Amino acid sequence: MAGVDRGAVERWVAGYERAWRTPGSEPLAELFSPDVSYLPSPWARPIVGLSRLGPWWDAERDGPDEPFTMTSEVVAVDGDTAVVRIEVEYFGDDPSRWRDLWILRFDADGRCVGFEEWPFAPDQPDGH
Repeated sequence: MAGVDRGAVERWVAGYERAWRTPGSEPLAELFSPDVSYLPSPWARPIVGLSRLGPWWDAERDGPDEPFTMTSEVVAVDGDTAVVRIEVEYFGDDPSRWRDLWILRFDADGRCVGFEEWPFAPDQPDGH
């Protein structure tokens, strides 16, 4: 594959949401390469490799049953790289809202080798 197209990126994002709603971290192997570099914010240290991503993934969520809605829009696709705008709203005991930009790099098999997230919450300082 010379690159990804918009449809492939949309399917990948849908798979990410399904994985977040699924117990365990086994679905991550379908989405991410074994040596993935996952950056959960622009200031964080990357999580490198599926063996480290799985435990982090499980620790970051309240569980696969946590109530949330997620919408996405593919902003750009160029070769093996895509930019996606994400909106997530969590409900329940600790409600929160997020707007994210994801920068995704894919391998020839369509798995993500580089994930970079730029998350913003409504009350978060934004430099003003």
